[in-house]
Amino acid sequence: MDYAIQQFFNALAFGAEYALIALGLALVYSIMNLMNFAHGEIIASGGYAMYLAVLIGVGSPWLVAPVGIVVAAVTAMLFERIAFRPVRHAPATTGLLTAFGVSIVVQNLFTLLISPRPRAVPVLTGLNQTIFIGPYAISSLQLLELVTVAVAITGLALFLKRSTLGLAIRAATREFSTVRLMGVRANRVIAAAFALSGLLAGVAAIFIVARRGSVDPDFGFQPVIKAFVACVLGGFGSLGGAVFGGMLLGFLDVAIVMLLPQDMGGLSDAITYSIIAALLVWRPDGLLARRIELGDKEI
Repeated sequence: MDYAIQQFFNALAFGAEYALIALGLALVYSIMNLMNFAHGEIIASGGYAMYLAVLIGVGSPWLVAPVGIVVAAVTAMLFERIAFRPVRHAPATTGLLTAFGVSIVVQNLFTLLISPRPRAVPVLTGLNQTIFIGPYAISSLQLLELVTVAVAITGLALFLKRSTLGLAIRAATREFSTVRLMGVRANRVIAAAFALSGLLAGVAAIFIVARRGSVDPDFGFQPVIKAFVACVLGGFGSLGGAVFGGMLLGFLDVAIVMLLPQDMGGLSDAITYSIIAALLVWRPDGLLARRIELGDKEI
């Protein structure tokens, strides 16, 4: 029973991390129809910013963490301004290729300018302590992650519902051309969406660094692949679907590791993706997306 409760907290923590990254991807996709695979390098930029902050002598995690968030948000806005804005009106495949191009270029820059090897960021590992709640041992990082993700998602929801810019972003996710006809500045809305996406990536970078204790050029690749799967699972373009998909994926990952015999642990990813494939056969548009009956195609 203790083991199951411990794994429940693990699943919540992994799911919250996937949801945070998936929300950033879904936010940009819902406005620009762009699958931003360079989101992993935004996470990595936050990680490297924290590494450099430690390198110049910043020793407190409460000072290092904001550096990662701010740099990730600025990096996301730079990506939008330099790489994605010029191809905004191009076909979706051009945006996708641009995202891959940005991802590869930035990864190579990290490799050439810093190092291909992992660089330690030990200051954040202090966030990962074992605490006891009754008979149960829980990681302080997991609790901090859950609380932070809940606050971040609530804050984002309030911003999108209560602020003028947030309302413009929500309207743009539904009908961007109409929003522009009403006088809303497109550049401002899209830049704000990228900045929010970068903020979420920066928060995710803090928890990934705290768990791993280091950063490397491929730092953000695997989390973004998981987040992409979470977006597809929840329903692409849906912010709520991204959060739901991330949490569900976290629980699937942990449940399969729990149930598999130890000598079959290498099959966990294959089984997870097989289950997701089966779910998508049942709900091709994602679990929270409205099902559309396409009918017979007319030729």
